[in-house]
Amino acid sequence: MWIWLVVAIACEVAATLSLRASEGFTRLLPSVVVVVGYAFAFYALSQALVRGMQLGQAYAVWSGLGISLIALLGIVVFGEQMTPVQLFGLVLVIAGIACLELGASHG
Repeated sequence: MWIWLVVAIACEVAATLSLRASEGFTRLLPSVVVVVGYAFAFYALSQALVRGMQLGQAYAVWSGLGISLIALLGIVVFGEQMTPVQLFGLVLVIAGIACLELGASHG
């Protein structure tokens, strides 16, 4: 089930980066990657759920890691800027995911 969640995150990240590159859906290849990427991301997320992952756990990891990766890749790929406050926010997101996982393994 974890491999499906990793695939879902990778597809969502690729689709979101392509959304930026699609320039408002005016470029064909990035636009196709957006549609296919998001569709497969939701399919992969559903497969993680079907295989027994809890909804809250799956969604927290999927969205939290997706947000973090997209923000960091936005810096690398698109030259976006990140303030120290924004960086601290990403650290909090990752800490929140870690707390959810730790709680789930002991609950």
